[in-house]
Amino acid sequence: MLKGKTAVVTGASRGIGRAIALKFAELGANIVLNYRNSAAAVEEVMQEIEAKGAKVVAVQGDISDFEDAEKVIKAAVENFGSLDILVNNAGITKDGLLMRMKEEDFDSVININLKGAFNCIRHASPIMLKQKSGRIINISSVVGLTGNAGQLNYASAKAGILGMTKSAARELGSRGITVNAIAPGFIQTDMTEVLSDKVKESTLNSIPLKKMGAPEDVANAVAFIASDMAAYITGQVLNVDGGMVM
Repeated sequence: MLKGKTAVVTGASRGIGRAIALKFAELGANIVLNYRNSAAAVEEVMQEIEAKGAKVVAVQGDISDFEDAEKVIKAAVENFGSLDILVNNAGITKDGLLMRMKEEDFDSVININLKGAFNCIRHASPIMLKQKSGRIINISSVVGLTGNAGQLNYASAKAGILGMTKSAARELGSRGITVNAIAPGFIQTDMTEVLSDKVKESTLNSIPLKKMGAPEDVANAVAFIASDMAAYITGQVLNVDGGMVM
């Protein structure tokens, strides 16, 4: 389905990013993995991707840095000759109540989760405009739609991603580039693993399907948006949340 396409996935060493990269590999894409710190985890993902018969390179870089982001995007063209799919997945959390939130905890979440996505789109768009084709998929969160106590920084960044998605979709659409967002709900990852049983239980009660999602559930939605089957879909937000936010 993605044979011969080249995809960049940021924050690809674990969780949702890892699942997306592996799904793309199954579908035949060449993959550029971006990671910040977890070299050992990325090495494992690369081995899994190669075992599926796909080509892969890994690029270390902090995408909140404009030049690092450029290096990640350029790796696609340098190694595989094109950039067809960009998945802005890299993200961090630094939770805390508004009254106690440190300025640096607000800044770092905005810089990686929101500015990082801008940096990557900024460097990817000239390549895609020249090709007159491309798919940009931004990973937001249902928290960006509903807000969440203790996550003002994260919710602000993820809500910003939605505005960025729609603005970029309007700007780039005439040249065959689609821009969409996926808003995951309660997905089983390292980020949700640290939550208390009480928090998990109350969250599950708010989900009509009564279960947490798997990273693969998000990866399947991303794969659809990245494929030719979604050619006439742009500027949209797809919730992958078991019905949590309707």
